[in-house]
Amino acid sequence: MLVLLPPSEGKAASGRGAPLRTESLSLPGLNAAREEVLTELVDLCGGDEDKARDVLGLSEGLRGEIAKNRELRTAGARPAGEIYTGVLYDALGLASLDAAAKRRAAKSLLVFSGLWGAVRVTDRIPSYRCSMGVKLPGLGALGAYWRAPMADVLPEAAGSGLVLDLRSAAYATAWKPKGEVAGRTATVRVLHAPTRKVVSHFNKATKGRIVRSLLTAGAAPKDPAELVEALRDLGYVVEAAAPARAGAAWALDVLVDEVH
Repeated sequence: MLVLLPPSEGKAASGRGAPLRTESLSLPGLNAAREEVLTELVDLCGGDEDKARDVLGLSEGLRGEIAKNRELRTAGARPAGEIYTGVLYDALGLASLDAAAKRRAAKSLLVFSGLWGAVRVTDRIPSYRCSMGVKLPGLGALGAYWRAPMADVLPEAAGSGLVLDLRSAAYATAWKPKGEVAGRTATVRVLHAPTRKVVSHFNKATKGRIVRSLLTAGAAPKDPAELVEALRDLGYVVEAAAPARAGAAWALDVLVDEVH
């Protein structure tokens, strides 16, 4: 099982670890593209701060993020699972998983990123600010920029099992499973049961809880149909229908009354 996650906009501080080594990151086929984005981002943030703030879509109150990006090559690095914070990651609670669940997380979770393309939660990265929606002056829109490198690397990373795609729309632009891989991919929409509407907090928190439940239970669904059964066994209310055509992803609705 491969689980595709969005990053978080807010991130923990880099800490005092050894600095980034791009050659040590997972999915080495992305390294050339990572270096291009990293170089342009560092150069952008080392120049006109107002221009950098405009390109990155930062408010005046987030001007400090520019300085953070300027120091990316020398800042301390920590496991990505410690860098990413926010509602989904709080609900996932990587740090409190037992040893076996942590091993499963290291193997199955892949976090998409405007800067790194995608990383494992064990990959050591510095804290940064660069969303997939950014359009860098030299490279253009990052969602489009990452499509070619991702198309070369992600099908192999997906292996032969289930792909559980929990990314937000902006990060889904960087790679769309196709063909046989798409046929074993499931996307999840979380609906507030009383209103049947998507509510952002419910959506993020429930996705984090779903991943935690699967990791803790040691569930290993091989395809979307088995995922539906696994989630129901774990107590989730799931509505699903097989796609109308071969090679299309499954779309699952998880219904929740409230999130604690």
